[in-house]
Amino acid sequence: MKQRVLGSSGISVGEIGLGCMGMSPEFYGSSDDASSLRTLEHAYANGVTLYDTADMYGRGHNEQLLSSFLRAHPDVRIASKFGIVRQDNVLERTIDNSPEYIVQACDASLKRLGVETIDLYYVHRIDTNRPIEETIGTMARLVTAGKVRALGISECSAATLRRAHAVHPIAAVQSEYSLWTRDPEAEVLPACNELGIAFVAYSPLGRGMLTGAINSSDSFEANDYRRRSPRFVGDNLDANLKLVDKIRQLAATKGCTPAQLAIAWLLHQSDRIIPIPGTRRIATLDENLGASEVSLSADDLAAIRDALPAGAAVGARYPESALAGLNG
Repeated sequence: MKQRVLGSSGISVGEIGLGCMGMSPEFYGSSDDASSLRTLEHAYANGVTLYDTADMYGRGHNEQLLSSFLRAHPDVRIASKFGIVRQDNVLERTIDNSPEYIVQACDASLKRLGVETIDLYYVHRIDTNRPIEETIGTMARLVTAGKVRALGISECSAATLRRAHAVHPIAAVQSEYSLWTRDPEAEVLPACNELGIAFVAYSPLGRGMLTGAINSSDSFEANDYRRRSPRFVGDNLDANLKLVDKIRQLAATKGCTPAQLAIAWLLHQSDRIIPIPGTRRIATLDENLGASEVSLSADDLAAIRDALPAGAAVGARYPESALAGLNG
């Protein structure tokens, strides 16, 4: 697999990573640890080197799941996050960026992951009532202590990114970016290019919408949070399915799947962008990795943008209860 670099950290990773959130049974329905571990092994065998998790995924389950895989493959790169404090309800949370909590959260993640160092450590959501300089300063001390190799920020504004980078080099920004979520193009991606920072695109397939496999919210399990996500319900879903039909048609002309087209489009935007599509199934993983073989011409890219222009998706990308900390 072709390699891309995380900012100025010197850490090189495969151009497509693996988002592991769905391997914990709460956001996207049920999961099976044994099946997930087989998928992790298959990803490793096919050149995937960046594995993305967070302490709030499954309230620690996700990091614990990865621990045995990481012991077997110490050469892979692990990214984790702190800052979202979970309550009993899946979508109820608070944000904590206090120095005390950052140190506590990092130590807890290291223990669950079974590693001595986290390769890329993100502040998952930013507490806008606390100076970002304080947060990054505390994270920088984790680097000095050898607990973390590189720092990242998730869902930040360009202004916050510049302030953070002035305190300590930021290796990567992680935010939602796909054909139907284009918010980073306005300011954050230009700032990343200016500062030499990688951009890790989560939900590059629009939480499954851009695969072309979703026809109705009735196909989601009862505990799948998309049943409450604005883009997946009612008239919003109907409108968004029409957009996906356009992507399906364009993919057919390229001889690839809609998912491969969507990921390939991201890879063609900048060599700083690293998509991390999530899956717990080997067949889906193979499909996603096939995107690296899809070549898109300037005309192809223009046709895709015309079919799904910025702002075309209908509905907010999160329910109101989960909007805190976005673009902080």
